[in-house]
Amino acid sequence: MDDLLGPMRETAMAQVPAMPMDLYRVGDHYVAHVDLPGVDPGSIDVGVEDRTLTLRAQRTAQPDGELQWLVRERPTGTYVRQLTLGRGLALDAIEARYADGVLTLTIPVAEEARPRRIEITHAGTPTAITGG
Repeated sequence: MDDLLGPMRETAMAQVPAMPMDLYRVGDHYVAHVDLPGVDPGSIDVGVEDRTLTLRAQRTAQPDGELQWLVRERPTGTYVRQLTLGRGLALDAIEARYADGVLTLTIPVAEEARPRRIEITHAGTPTAITGG
């Protein structure tokens, strides 16, 4: 089996990031869904320094003991992913929730960076063009 699947499996694993993520904007906030199946929820750490968001989590290996592994594809250890955030985000209001193996981050747009309509006022009195 290893001779048949080994090279293909290694190539497939090299193309998949350790923390696959979906990121989208909805309304006045961004939402990121990060796949972290099997990690210890207590090991998840989310932090922001300057404009860098750091995600860190750990998946603990099964004790080998009496086990005889047939296939071992799930990586273990510490995972780290960093994202550089743009200006105009409310970094002090980021929310994080972990459920069903998915870490969900909600990153609001700062009030001062939200789009707004500018009212136009007309100055002076209207001027009429007359024929002459």
